[in-house]
Amino acid sequence: MSAYEWLIGTRYLRSTHRRGFVSFVALMSVCGLMLGVATLIVVLSVMNGFERELRNRILAVTAHATISGVEGPLTDWQDLQRRLQARPGVAAVVPYIESQAMLMHGTRMAGASVRGVLPGEERHATGLAQRITQGSLDELKSGSFTTILGSALAHELQVGVGDSVILIAPEGSATPTGVVPRMRRFRVVGVFESGMYEFDRGLALVHLADAALLFRTGAGVTGLRLAFTEPLRAPAQVRAAALALGGPGYYVDDWTQNHANFFRSIEITKSMMFLILLMIVAVAAFNIVATLVMIVKEKQTDIAILRTLGAGPRNILLTFAIQGILIGLAGTLLGASLGTLLADNLQQLVAGLEHLLGTQFLDARVYYMSDLPAYVEGWDVFKVCAVAFVLCALATIYPAWRAARTAPAEALRHE
Repeated sequence: MSAYEWLIGTRYLRSTHRRGFVSFVALMSVCGLMLGVATLIVVLSVMNGFERELRNRILAVTAHATISGVEGPLTDWQDLQRRLQARPGVAAVVPYIESQAMLMHGTRMAGASVRGVLPGEERHATGLAQRITQGSLDELKSGSFTTILGSALAHELQVGVGDSVILIAPEGSATPTGVVPRMRRFRVVGVFESGMYEFDRGLALVHLADAALLFRTGAGVTGLRLAFTEPLRAPAQVRAAALALGGPGYYVDDWTQNHANFFRSIEITKSMMFLILLMIVAVAAFNIVATLVMIVKEKQTDIAILRTLGAGPRNILLTFAIQGILIGLAGTLLGASLGTLLADNLQQLVAGLEHLLGTQFLDARVYYMSDLPAYVEGWDVFKVCAVAFVLCALATIYPAWRAARTAPAEALRHE
């Protein structure tokens, strides 16, 4: 590429002929491409942030994996706990008893999972103990029949610390008058808020001994909950641990299975949003075609003069290809900068907009969180910029080829 091709190509973009209309159209093409790239980066960053935040919250409030008995409660859970605790990579192993129950306060009723835990060991398995906003996990004592409710569950039942709720077990007791559901009054000693509506609305914590009396599990437990030093390896580690235990057989579960639909839906949505919003970048690329066609039409005489001075079709093609590539490069880089800037400050912008409009964009009951996190991944930015630049480069081919085919005699006939 000769120096004059670069000089002429950049000069045409700064043209002031016809009151700078060509330069204005080129500027609009840059702005359109910039907005398209920025929008695509922001949307992908929101999807990444949503997935990352959801994964962190799930790992913070739930066990990484569970091992339960295939044929019923685990009666030898103390021995299994010691053996699992000795395995490498296992951070904590705690027993639990869990079953569905109805909670009643006055005329209000709600269904929830009632989980029996050992307060001293529970804080080592999950971060739920650090998310108790009222009361303390130590308030759960054997024989006291106390409970800690999720914030949304407590709000639905309209109870607070010090109030009492009645837990109704799904199994009934046979009496001379028929089967009567087992009921027990529990005193609310705390409220936790995990930030995930699934747990805040559907979970109540009680002491392990109280849960054993309520659900009549005897000395057995529903299973063991495990926490690993590397949560992302939980599926393989819990399976290896269950195989090492031997015995009659165990049922294993992990956090990726329990919430697989969440992450699968996020990946599908992210892919679909990328394809849909890529249309905006494609429209901006089509604007580059229109811009270069206008420049070629306006510069017919200049092209003819260049051809008569010895410029070949290849030189003319490069002259106009430079313009499209510069427009695409400027729009892509500005869009990447704007998109990254908006994504990094998205939470503050959304909070300010919510305060200004007096509304809330995200409902925690639907999206499992009330804020809008964003996380910019370098690979996503590179992918968006690469696709946008390739589209812009392809958009320059036709106008540049058309300029290279200009016949000098035809262009100068009426001059």
